[in-house]
Order: sequence, then C-alpha cells, then structure tokens
Amino acid sequence: MSYVQKVMDSVIQKNPGETEFLQAVKEVLFTLEPVFDQHPEYVRAGILERIVEPERLIIFRVPWIDDSDTVQVNRGFRVQFNGAIGPYKGGLRFHPSVNASIIKFLGFEQIFKNSLTGLPIGGGKGGSDFDPKGKSDIEVMRFCQSFMTELSKYVGADIDVPAGDIGVGAREIGYLFGWYKKLKNSYEGVLTGKGIEYGGSLARTEATGYGLIYFMDELLKSNGKSFNGAKVVISGSGNVAIYAHQKVTELGGKVIAMSDSDGFIYDADGIDLAAVKKIKETERKRIKECTSIVGSTKFYEGCTNIWDIKCDVALPCATQNEIDIVIAKKLVENGCFAVGEGANMPCSIEAIDYFINNKVLFGPAKAANAGGVATSALEMAQNSMRYSWSFEEVDIRLKNIMVNIYNKASEAAKKYGHEGNMVVGANIAGFIKVAEAMLAQGVV
Repeated sequence: MSYVQKVMDSVIQKNPGETEFLQAVKEVLFTLEPVFDQHPEYVRAGILERIVEPERLIIFRVPWIDDSDTVQVNRGFRVQFNGAIGPYKGGLRFHPSVNASIIKFLGFEQIFKNSLTGLPIGGGKGGSDFDPKGKSDIEVMRFCQSFMTELSKYVGADIDVPAGDIGVGAREIGYLFGWYKKLKNSYEGVLTGKGIEYGGSLARTEATGYGLIYFMDELLKSNGKSFNGAKVVISGSGNVAIYAHQKVTELGGKVIAMSDSDGFIYDADGIDLAAVKKIKETERKRIKECTSIVGSTKFYEGCTNIWDIKCDVALPCATQNEIDIVIAKKLVENGCFAVGEGANMPCSIEAIDYFINNKVLFGPAKAANAGGVATSALEMAQNSMRYSWSFEEVDIRLKNIMVNIYNKASEAAKKYGHEGNMVVGANIAGFIKVAEAMLAQGVV
C-alpha cells in the first residue's frame, strides 16, 4: 500500500460520513504522489498527516430572536485549517446546507488556493446553517451580531480574517464588522469584503469573476484557443457569475445562459448583463424576472438543465458537485472545449477525470477562482497601510496574480510528469509552498 493511500485510509477512518471533505482530500492527495518520490523529507516529517488535520475546528451555538419574537438557534463554524504561511483566511457561508464536512472541505481547499496566490495567507473557512434568504434586515443583523459575539474570540487582523461567501454579502459583512468593532473597541482589518467607506478594496466585488476569466484566458491562449467568438454557459448569477460574464463579453465571448436555484435563462443572442445585475443585485429577485426586461430571454425550470445547452466554454459558478459524470459526458459530446471552476468543487472527481481524459482544458477551482481571496489579501494589505489603491491598480495586481497562478501550476505539472494537467499542477504548486513552511517551523 502506498504512503498516500495509507494517509487517505486514515482520513476516511477519522472522518466517517463527511462526504464533501473526503472528496476534497482525495482529489488532492493522489495528485501529490510524484512529490513524495522527490521529497522523502516530507514523509519523515509527517507533512501529509498534519496537513489533512485541521489545527482547530470551532463549533458554537448562535441564538437570535426573529421578527415574531421567537428564539431561533443556529450552529456556527470556523475551521482554522493551516496557518503555516500566514493568518487563516477564508470566507463565511450562511446556507442551510452548512455542516462540519462542508466547512472542512472548503477550508482544506483554501490552504492550497491561498498558497497559489503567492500572498502570506493560511487556510480557513466558516459559516452557519442560517439562511438569510427571506429574512428581514433586522433579523439578519440580530443573527450576525450573535454569530460575531462568539466568533470574535477566535479572529483578528493577524490571527484569522474571514470574508464573504454564499449568503454573506455586503450587508452581512457590514453587520459582522460593526459588531466586532463594538465588542473589541478596535478598528482593524478583521474582515475583508468590507464597504469602500470603511476599509474595503475596490474591485473586490468583481475579483473572483474577473480572476476566473484571467486564468481561463491564459489557459486558452496557451492552447491556441480564445474567448473571442466562443459561446459560454455560466451557472449561477451571483458576483462570480455576473463579473465572469462581464469579462467574457469584453474578450469577445457570448454568454448564452445563466441560472439560479429556480432554473436558468437562455438567450441565443447573449444574456443581457444589465438586466441580470438589475434583477439580482439591485432588486434581489429570481433570475426568471429577466424575461420581463428582455423579450428574447427565455426561462426554464431546473437549474442543472443549463448544461444541456451546447457551448464552447462551461463556467460552473454556482455550488459544489453541480457537474457529475453524466453532465460531463454531455458537455464533451456537445463540443465543449474548456471548463473553468468558478465555484468551489463544482465538478465531481469522475467528471474532472473525464474532462482531462477527453482533452478538455480544465481550470480547477483552487487556481481558477483564487481571485477573490487574492483581492481579499490585497484588502488586508491596504488596511495595514491605512491606504487605498485605485480600481485599476487592484485589477492589475489581480491579473498578475492569476497569470502567475497559471504559470506556477503549468510549470509544476510539467516538472512532475503531468504536463498540461492543471489539477495536478495546482495541487502540487500549492502544496509545496505550505510543506516547506511546515518543514521549516518544526512539528507544531
């Protein structure tokens, strides 16, 4: 039995039933096998055994009172997975599906994603099974204040810096930051994704979507392809999807479908981005309302059916495991030549293998969607300096980071015998930086 298999078996035994976490670990571990042949010192130091175990997982009760004066109780989480290269960094997700497995999967992915940015940030993640959908602003504020009352014991500008994720946008970040400031009597960069008026960074809203396209553009160009003239399908309609749409359009591509949890919209002439932004950002309504603005746009129920549409490039930007092996086969059959993961782990392991085996250009999440956390780290830098960069300055830095991520992943894949495989390349490049830091710091 190989060293990696032994570690994987141990992870399975220690984390029974944690499907998402085990999937994330498996996807990384077996791509690292070539590394241990060249670096036996990592085996001797137990780097792999330590990196799969969170430094700490914090679970706490979040009581709050709704608008009918009824006490509600949710569960809060924060995993501080690995701090070898910097303060823990990773978003907060508020969604009914949140549990320990999902938080650990996201935190584990964050270790390597953050490492790839080249910035000094460790891996963490957090959230709650609270659902902000349908709640009043006052209910959301009460929940956020209760959540931060407990979380504030474990975070800080040089300790752990959360950000937003699904269900945690500008409103939630504002409430969380305000309450932290009151509790600690300290104005510090404890959260990223803040409003521009109180320490946020320009281009943070756009960063993950822009970064996805910067990475995919580099991948396409390196393989003789381009977004210019390409038909693109994007799942989701949040920040990542919206700003990926914007950048695809700037590069000459045409986004023909987008979705939310109710279904998807399709327009052969191209989805009207202004209509999507109006419905999703300004009015916070369901995406089907876009049909009332643009007559040629059609709505179809069932969000997974979006992948039935023929496209050149698929950008899953909604949630984990939305593309399985059946959908992967359909995309390949329909002529899709590139897939970029805008969400965290939106493709199953079987789907990823199928794409790679069928020569589909594949941008894995930990590389392709690292733009958000990269810009969060840039926000941390600006907070430390008490200074703000212009939108253009941040965007230039973001693009350079994403191009460097592509180059690092490409070089690592080639060095370790898997040229062109961005999954292997990203995993190895992200792992080695963290492994070297852990080696230097001893057994801690």
